[in-house]
Amino acid sequence: MSTEPAGGRRPPWWLLGLGATAVAVGTAELLAWVTGPVGAPLTAVGGVVVDAVPAPVKDAAIALFGTADKLVLLLVMVTGLAGLGAGIGAAQRANRPMGAVLLAVLGLLGLLAVLSRAGAGAVDAVPVVAGTAAGVAVLTLLTRAAAPAPDGPAGAGRRDVLTLAVAAAVLGTAAGAAGRWAGSVAARAPAARELLRLPAPALRERIPPGTDLGVAGAEPWLTPSGQFYRIDTALAVPRIDVGTWRLRIHGLVERELDLDFDQLTARPLLERAVTLACVSNPVGGDLAGNAVWTGVPLRELLAEAGVAAEADMVLSTSADGFTAGTPLGALTDPDRDALLAVSMNGQPLPFEHGYPVRMVVPGLYGYVSATKWVVDLEVTRFDRAEAYWTVRGWSARGPVKTASRIEVPRQRATVAAGTVVLAGTAWAQHTGIAAVQVSVDGGPWREAELGAVPSADTWRQWALRTELGPGAHTARVRAVDADGTVQTGEQAPPAPDGASGWHERGFTVA
Repeated sequence: MSTEPAGGRRPPWWLLGLGATAVAVGTAELLAWVTGPVGAPLTAVGGVVVDAVPAPVKDAAIALFGTADKLVLLLVMVTGLAGLGAGIGAAQRANRPMGAVLLAVLGLLGLLAVLSRAGAGAVDAVPVVAGTAAGVAVLTLLTRAAAPAPDGPAGAGRRDVLTLAVAAAVLGTAAGAAGRWAGSVAARAPAARELLRLPAPALRERIPPGTDLGVAGAEPWLTPSGQFYRIDTALAVPRIDVGTWRLRIHGLVERELDLDFDQLTARPLLERAVTLACVSNPVGGDLAGNAVWTGVPLRELLAEAGVAAEADMVLSTSADGFTAGTPLGALTDPDRDALLAVSMNGQPLPFEHGYPVRMVVPGLYGYVSATKWVVDLEVTRFDRAEAYWTVRGWSARGPVKTASRIEVPRQRATVAAGTVVLAGTAWAQHTGIAAVQVSVDGGPWREAELGAVPSADTWRQWALRTELGPGAHTARVRAVDADGTVQTGEQAPPAPDGASGWHERGFTVA
């Protein structure tokens, strides 16, 4: 039987499939706004992709796209879905039930992805099931509209079919966009955070004058919360109600602790400036930031729980299922203020940075210590448990390597002849920076001026003023930590334990 509409010309079957697929995904995304972000198929499938791709692919994505990696992944998935939708339409034309079957299979895969996520329940299956049903129904209706009636007048004209298919695609896309936007707004509901009143810290950080050397173009010593780097595995920010949040501390302990937010913040709060760095940060990269954090010292909570002598690691788990394995000694060290932080730069944690509670541990890369949206701490051993990134080949303990970078002048910048200012930042958290040395055009290493710091746990600004004549110039930088160890110039990639090497920049004096 002919499947051409009453215009004689073949309908655009790829568009029919695209419209039905858009309705399926869009409906599911919109319903997930009601049921919760776990049920959003794009988020769930994206999470499966992030978990499954090899570490080198993740490293390449972070190096290439930086903090925009999640947006790029979302765009790739949407593009892939568009291609699948077109294929579903072609299959429906070749064998009428086949397109609907393929769309149902696509929905099943989305459902499996949703149910694989941490905390998923029966209600989280509703968006994908309903969305798939809506998509199959739309595809069936479009197929009927595209076919002539078996007995009687011809079916819908080609233009009518086009209109219906385009309308389905537009409405589906709009529903999906609305669902993701609404879910984003719900996850960041300003009232929840703005109404939160935290107790004043029992001990405040004393930040000395002179931390910021005031060089134009250099990164500020204190990173504004809105500019702080974000690298994590969460495609959707977890939607956590501070009124129902709980933290469980268990494992190799004498007594388990189960705390709600009020019980946690009723304890004396400590305020500390700490620089965090991502292990994926390349030499000279911007995946590091410095903030003032307020929270409860983890050593006090672990002491209350009574840690067994055999324990050497704490496995932290976030609300979205991410895990990090932190050396126990770093959390119990009386000279290292590892925190369960509830505040960043004097305000409740931003949603993207762990609201309502996250971990902050000086001297360790974030992948082993900076768990956001933390809900569980299991005291265990490295030979009994592996965390998210260590399973994927990264170093288990993750101590931060000494690093330094040039921020001024920018790469390939042109500056005026005469006194040229070179400036940047160096860090060696929990050891401290004792000196920064700069070499220009392969010349001798010269000591730079250093900014003040409240402790060894923050980065340190540096600046060097030098006379340079016209022409092309190259500068490189290295740091010396408080133990007297000079930063290595040996180049190493981020994997498996952090990048190393001296940062270098070329510029022109005119």
